Amino acid sequence: MNELISISAQEYKLISQLVYDQFGINLGDKKKALVLGRLNKVVKQHGFQNFNQYYEYVLNDASGAGLSTLIDRVSTNHTFFNRENEHFDYYMTKVLPEMLTKPDVQKSKTIRIWSAGCSSGEEPYTLSMLALEYFGMKLSDWKVRILATDISVRALNKAQSGEYSEENIAKLPKMLQNKYFSKDREGNRVVSDKIREMVLFRRMNLMREKFPFRNKFHIIFCRNVMIYFDGSTRERLAEQFYNNMVPGGYLFIGHSESLGRSNQHFHYVKPAIYVRKG
Repeated sequence: MNELISISAQEYKLISQLVYDQFGINLGDKKKALVLGRLNKVVKQHGFQNFNQYYEYVLNDASGAGLSTLIDRVSTNHTFFNRENEHFDYYMTKVLPEMLTKPDVQKSKTIRIWSAGCSSGEEPYTLSMLALEYFGMKLSDWKVRILATDISVRALNKAQSGEYSEENIAKLPKMLQNKYFSKDREGNRVVSDKIREMVLFRRMNLMREKFPFRNKFHIIFCRNVMIYFDGSTRERLAEQFYNNMVPGGYLFIGHSESLGRSNQHFHYVKPAIYVRKG
């Protein structure tokens, strides 16, 4: 009953190429067991006899549901609050104060932030909390707009629920835990409404040819996303970030990531923190 449907080298090649073409994720040759394990249940639920039938279904599904389920299964969304907390310290003590000195921010009273690849919401909610901490009673004089996007519907649904385990929030300072989370009947921690109000969640594929933004961002967080991309895809995404960011805006990436020596768009500030040229 629980026997795995095997995946041939050719079937794996077809599926991994589809994932790369659609989402930029380079599965490589070492993720075959992962793909096999995560997709077997889906293949069986649809009554397919093999992965080739599943591939044809996803390829020809005009609704997009098959493709959405595929990326939900193969992408990794494990994260927690205050991950790589040096970034959040720098954001609060250096970046936010600097943004307030910019002429366009002074004029519009608006700071635009994008959490690209937001997973289950921990990052954008943390950015929201820290903005509230920084501005305090003066927040009503400013508009902090946080867009949080991800390709995974499952991750976005989790993010929008705003419900997390005690373990998930454990690395947050106790003061923030007590101030911005309540407990539900099941013992989960739930983010407060004033945190939610600052964040807008949307599904978005970072591989789309043109980003749909009217206004440019002052701060972009895209951490532990580009690690799944090859060099040319990373370069293309960095160019997109450059095109959608104000001069002097900040880009945060994961500590295991780099924009590379060929990067022409950003100045290196410190590990995994860059500022837009121009």
